[in-house]
Amino acid sequence: MGDSAQWVDVAGRRVRLTNLDRVLYPSTGFTKAELIRYCTQVGEPLLGQLRDRPVTRIRFPRGVTGERFFEKNTPRGAPDWLRHQVLPASPGTDDEDPTQVDFPFLDDLPSLVWAANSGAIELHTPQWRAGPRGGIRRPDRLVVDLDPGPPAGLDECARVAHLVADALADDGLTATVPVTSGSKGMQLYAALPGRRSAVQVRQYARDLAHSLQAEHPGEVVAVMRRDARPGKVLLDWSQNHPAKTTITPYSMRGRERPSVAAPRRWEEVEPGITQLTPDEVTRRLEEDGDLLAGLDQVR
Repeated sequence: MGDSAQWVDVAGRRVRLTNLDRVLYPSTGFTKAELIRYCTQVGEPLLGQLRDRPVTRIRFPRGVTGERFFEKNTPRGAPDWLRHQVLPASPGTDDEDPTQVDFPFLDDLPSLVWAANSGAIELHTPQWRAGPRGGIRRPDRLVVDLDPGPPAGLDECARVAHLVADALADDGLTATVPVTSGSKGMQLYAALPGRRSAVQVRQYARDLAHSLQAEHPGEVVAVMRRDARPGKVLLDWSQNHPAKTTITPYSMRGRERPSVAAPRRWEEVEPGITQLTPDEVTRRLEEDGDLLAGLDQVR
């Protein structure tokens, strides 16, 4: 295909594709064409997590060993059919920051393919969705990010994930899904009925993390100081802040080798668990379906 551009029809939209043979992961030879193929294979469950959420993209136009771009605003030259909306940079808070961001929304397959073609390997989203007439809704999910401090790793995250899930269940949040991050840790999502503000959800997550730190001081840390983290799992509650984002489940990661933020079955969350590749995720979707589908049904 070389560096030539081509136009393709994606669900009734004309999308321009370029440099499809560009290698994005030199360690494996994984190309931009394979990224686009993966996005189409996981389109339905990935779009379920992206829909109505403003998307921050981390772009790797020359691959994961090249320069990366953290992009929030809708770029010039975006298709005229791409949904975008101007929102405050720090929504739902008392911050005085007047910054406005023209966020894109990846609500359909053409939009997702457009983003992949731009080299947007990582798609990050907040825990809230935008309303139909502007503004933001209250969070529909809570996230606790489990970040291991070496020599702790994914095995330690697996044990701590069960501690977090038990604590959430004690508070009535029983719809939880673990997600291996595609990097070094995990996220744990819990469905919310949308009755609490983002500030309230963030405070709840902070209190939960500090409570678990007090109960399990040898395994859990709830403060961000690096000197407190070695050998423990940080419960990063801050990603529930309305201005913060988390890697979207089913998004790929810009690491050395192709990996995915992958929803997992609870019986897998044990020592020996590993991060998953795109092929493993697509195969599991065929076998198990969308493990996150239940979260969208809790309101």
